[in-house]
Amino acid sequence: MKPNFKPQTDLQSIADFAIAHQAENDRFSAFIKEFNDEDIDAKVQELDAIISPTISCTDCGNCCKSLMVCLNEEEANNLSSHLKMDRPSFDEQYLEKGSNGMMIMNQMPCHFLQDNKCTIYEYRFEGCKEFPALHLPHFKRRVFTTFMHYDRCPIIFNVVEQLKNEMNFERTQTQ
Repeated sequence: MKPNFKPQTDLQSIADFAIAHQAENDRFSAFIKEFNDEDIDAKVQELDAIISPTISCTDCGNCCKSLMVCLNEEEANNLSSHLKMDRPSFDEQYLEKGSNGMMIMNQMPCHFLQDNKCTIYEYRFEGCKEFPALHLPHFKRRVFTTFMHYDRCPIIFNVVEQLKNEMNFERTQTQ
């Protein structure tokens, strides 16, 4: 990584770049599948450890504004208890349930986002805790979802762009 690396954090610039480089990103998704899983995981985790501390999630909050969050029964029970609500009332106010039992928060942005901060941080859901999941193993299995969030998360965007550089990926020439 270049010394004095300054991450891109402007969401509009990131979104515009993502659109302009869609074909390149598709090629990169295929390109990294040819590499060893452990090597890719190590490189992604190394870049994440360098880049994540340079980006303040509370400056952005875009994940909480634009992602559907899934939760499980235990998480719903914990949060409803914390909010001093019975489960039926909690469910009615905050959840949407699928016929398969899947539960998601029923609005975007998240009910619990205020001034780009989570008002239930200690009780947030596992999916929230893990996002953007670059610290987790099996990155290659999550390439599709990584690129789904590439245009909305500055951490993902910067890690992927640096990964391209470090893997000497041949980029598309843009004007």
